[in-house]
Amino acid sequence: MSDIFREVDEDVRTDKWTDLWSKYSLLVLGVALAIVVATAIVVFLNQRKQAEAEAAGDRYESAQALALLNQPEAAAKAFNDLAKSSPKGYQMLARLRVAEELGFTDRAGAVKQFDALAAEAANGQLWQDLARLRAGLLRVDEADKAELEQRLAPLLNGSFRHTARETLGLAALKRGDVEDAGKWFDQLVVDPNAPANLRQRVQALLSLVRGAGKFTPPAPAPSPAPAEPAQK
Repeated sequence: MSDIFREVDEDVRTDKWTDLWSKYSLLVLGVALAIVVATAIVVFLNQRKQAEAEAAGDRYESAQALALLNQPEAAAKAFNDLAKSSPKGYQMLARLRVAEELGFTDRAGAVKQFDALAAEAANGQLWQDLARLRAGLLRVDEADKAELEQRLAPLLNGSFRHTARETLGLAALKRGDVEDAGKWFDQLVVDPNAPANLRQRVQALLSLVRGAGKFTPPAPAPSPAPAEPAQK
């Protein structure tokens, strides 16, 4: 009898699975097909993205070669074309290089382009700061103290703070303001995070500034007074 009940139970289970498959087979197959299609799309997009990045890299190198051949106008055109049709990372690099190459023939126009890039929050802080720095460096020979400090002030606590301080110090030296130059150079020398080669270079400049007799380095912080011995 137990064998008969077992066979009946198995038949009932088989019928249930058959019914379930009849009802939901299309759904199961559809989900499986969707997974396969989605996977194929992801693979295709990744391959396409990689191919676009490689193509953009080749075009960037070609534009870079024109720049190295001292052909700023041709290089600017090549970088501009790249900025219009390349992945986002290369777009930003290309836009910066367009402004960079323009600086050789139209400094005011290059500054305007760098300022525009610095004003675009969507570019991200690092790219904005780099654009601010390049604009400031292009203006360093013509800008007065107020303009230059306004341009470089946003960089003094960021990734380009060392270059910004050195630039402000050199600009002060050019103006003959050794007191202001000493202030910026001293900040670099005492900054343990400043690159060693930059600190050495600035230390040499700071020695010249101090030799002018008009700069007094900030006094070191006073040492704490020794504690009085405990009274017995």
